[in-house]
Amino acid sequence: MSTKKYRVKLTNRERKYLKKLTTTGKESARKLNRARILLLSDEANPEAAESDPEIARILGVSSATVARIRQRFIEEGLRPALNEKPRPGAPPKFSGKERAEITALACSDPPEGHGRWSLRLLADKLVELELIESISYKTVGEVLKKTNSNPT
Repeated sequence: MSTKKYRVKLTNRERKYLKKLTTTGKESARKLNRARILLLSDEANPEAAESDPEIARILGVSSATVARIRQRFIEEGLRPALNEKPRPGAPPKFSGKERAEITALACSDPPEGHGRWSLRLLADKLVELELIESISYKTVGEVLKKTNSNPT
């Protein structure tokens, strides 16, 4: 084997668990790939790949992914290496109060001269009333869609 900073040496129990995991097919594809990476990286496995690029080629992932999974296995253990870490995602653009104000305005009577609220009209009115600093009509539609409200 080539010299690697994070050398994977699975116990018999870990190897058995990973093989079972990869044959049942009840897990996410990402988790199955992580299990395969560990199995192919196992130095006790005679079928183990020689290098990270070789494992990456076999599984169709990047070499960086292979290296990251090996590192996580060595530093944190089997479970963390198999499971995804939570992703923070983008914070909500509007608070619950602001979404309620959008919905309340959409449920109110439309301005004089209009038969009903349009998304553009709602967006303009929200800014005019200074309920929201700025908002696009598309965002108004997304907020109302999530509340199952249909003013138009």
